[in-house]
Amino acid sequence: MRKIEITLRNASGLHARPASLLVKESNKFSSDIKITKGNTEYNAKSIMAILSMGASKGDKIVITANGDDAEIAINALSELVSKFNE
Repeated sequence: MRKIEITLRNASGLHARPASLLVKESNKFSSDIKITKGNTEYNAKSIMAILSMGASKGDKIVITANGDDAEIAINALSELVSKFNE
């Protein structure tokens, strides 16, 4: 299992467009990918789950991947989230 903590930097947080990009990227991997905000865990492959998270600028999220391509998934997702600077 791999995980990384990221602080959201973009002004709008994970609104519809970045959330859809995150879900699309997550679905490229066979690993089970979860995002934790606070004490709640969300399925990173579900747009409804990500939108329901209500992640805003400054929030810390933890991305966890478990599976054969977990390391590649974590690297790709952390790079993607770091590019969200709208």
